[in-house]
Amino acid sequence: MNKTLPLIAILTCGGLHAGAAAPLSYADLVQRLTDLEHLATLPAPGETTKQWSSYDRASQYDEATGKYLGWDANGDGHGIIRRENGRQVLAEMDGPGVIWRIWSATPKTGHVRIYLDGVSEPAMDLPFVGYFDRQHPPFTRPSLVYTAARGWNNYTPIPYQKSCKIVADDGWGDYYQFVYTRFAPGTTVPTFTRDLSAADNAALDALDRRLARCGPREPGPGHIVKSGERRLNAHGGNFAEQCKGPAAISLIRIKVADLPAPPADQDVLRELVLQIKWDGQSRASVWAPLGDFFGSAPGRNVYRSFPCGMTRDGWFYANWFMPFARSAEVTLRNEGPQARKVQFEIFTEPLKRPAADYARFHVKWHRDEFLPTVPERWIDWPLLKTWGRGRFAGVMLHVWNPRGSWWGEGDEKFFVDGEKFPSTFGTGSEDYFGYAWCSPQLFQRPFHNQTRNDGNNKGHISVNRWHIADQIPFQQSFDGYLEKYYPNARPTLYAATVFWYLEPDGDDPYAPVALPDRRDYYVQPVRTKKPGVLEGEDLKVLACTAGNPHEQDLIVFGDQWSNDAHLWWVESKPGDRLVLALPVARAGRYQLAARFTKAKDYGIVQLALNGVNLGGPMDFYHPSVIPTDELDLGAHDLVAGENRFTVEITGANAQAVKHYMFGLDYVRLTPAD
Repeated sequence: MNKTLPLIAILTCGGLHAGAAAPLSYADLVQRLTDLEHLATLPAPGETTKQWSSYDRASQYDEATGKYLGWDANGDGHGIIRRENGRQVLAEMDGPGVIWRIWSATPKTGHVRIYLDGVSEPAMDLPFVGYFDRQHPPFTRPSLVYTAARGWNNYTPIPYQKSCKIVADDGWGDYYQFVYTRFAPGTTVPTFTRDLSAADNAALDALDRRLARCGPREPGPGHIVKSGERRLNAHGGNFAEQCKGPAAISLIRIKVADLPAPPADQDVLRELVLQIKWDGQSRASVWAPLGDFFGSAPGRNVYRSFPCGMTRDGWFYANWFMPFARSAEVTLRNEGPQARKVQFEIFTEPLKRPAADYARFHVKWHRDEFLPTVPERWIDWPLLKTWGRGRFAGVMLHVWNPRGSWWGEGDEKFFVDGEKFPSTFGTGSEDYFGYAWCSPQLFQRPFHNQTRNDGNNKGHISVNRWHIADQIPFQQSFDGYLEKYYPNARPTLYAATVFWYLEPDGDDPYAPVALPDRRDYYVQPVRTKKPGVLEGEDLKVLACTAGNPHEQDLIVFGDQWSNDAHLWWVESKPGDRLVLALPVARAGRYQLAARFTKAKDYGIVQLALNGVNLGGPMDFYHPSVIPTDELDLGAHDLVAGENRFTVEITGANAQAVKHYMFGLDYVRLTPAD
């Protein structure tokens, strides 16, 4: 391990002494991806980070009326700036700047060309998938270029001095994001080329190796460590450690002794609270439940990312660089009903520049704070509102989604310094967190993670995203939101732990949250079933020639469906068949009835029972999502055991979106006599 210490020091401190107008080499930019100390510095005037994406351009701000139009528009797959010479313009930026991150949900073979600094020939001309498949140097490092839960990511820096323009051929794919920083005026950066020098390739290789070994940092010379074991009494027992400045906390490690097994660990890690006050503050800048502070919740979730995580031996770690001028007071408090023992380590190190050059580290946990009052912005769920000068560094989102399936996520929208229209406008929350299509697959990466998903997005979901190089600087204010399509009444509930840096006299409006509001709020909803029916979502699938039949929660469309759900068959086409088992305890003649779902993208189907058609084809198109009446399907002789109820897709209404979906709410079998 000692052989890696010089490299770690370079990656941690690289670029620190490069002022806003100083030249930045390509190696300097590479080092910014892991430069936690630079993240803690106050931003220079003129430095901005923004995003171009394929968000639905129907969302607009009308300056004349001050109204937000189409603010919940959700066709985010193919938004572009304009068409030009038969091609699509995806992004345009002025320099000096750098692209930090490229993301897509479905990159395809249509070419994407990146033109830099006004040169007529593109610096890159690749199929869009070629930016992600690790077949085209220098986009080959597995810690920088990869797929995570169906999301395609590329974190290779692409700098330019004057300008950047990105154009695409038709067929480039679905969904895109380009995150970029414009540096302060006067900064000099190299113009990117795929033919990197040996030194630049070596810098990328070193970074790739470093990111492949995420975990607690290795403290270097000059560190001071405070460590020990403490007992925290129930109902408010706490201990505090004092650190003297000027210095920075650069590593916190905590382990809870005898942490109970799930699900009891969830309560314990919400009952324990970590708070930090800088330089004699009366209110804490850091206040969060213990587990949430380390980037995942609820409960014990082992994962490793670059700034924080939890190792398999039960130690939480946080590598954030947390500077202070005079003092730091770190307090751990137990608000639960049982005493707890904890082990801790707090590492501090001297500052390499004046304390006045640094912002102060802030972390706050909240639920539903500062909800919008403008009616047309009902969909915007606030992540962070803060005022002053600083940098947005990331968020951990805990979603409670007890009904399962899609959790109603929407676009991220970041307003900087009083913007009326956000300079970061995304394509979906899961896209912001670096994956796609609301995949329930767990993953761990240096800068984004899905650390918990209870299966099919049903139950608890925990995702995070860390902005290190792609942090978002602000001079006056930061206003960040995630769209939330599902209401709390569904219930779908969000809790956020937000990480940012703020000048010492900046405004952090978040107060501590009482224990019941952070521990006892996620409860299972009560569903109402119609008596005497066979729920469609509970029927056994005997055969399916194509597509994906599964349960879909429908409460967002009202409470008219039995059990608030139906069997939803998607990704099928005409000619496909789905065979369901209708269980009958005793052979005999039964009256058959059923209720279905209609919607604009549903198909025409032919129903059959034990090989005999049930009348003619049935058209389930409707402009909105509604249940049918209970439909009488006749009297039939049924055998004891499993009877075969077949659904065959035959086509779609001329007005329908041709997705050929099918929904079955329930089947009712009544003895005919």
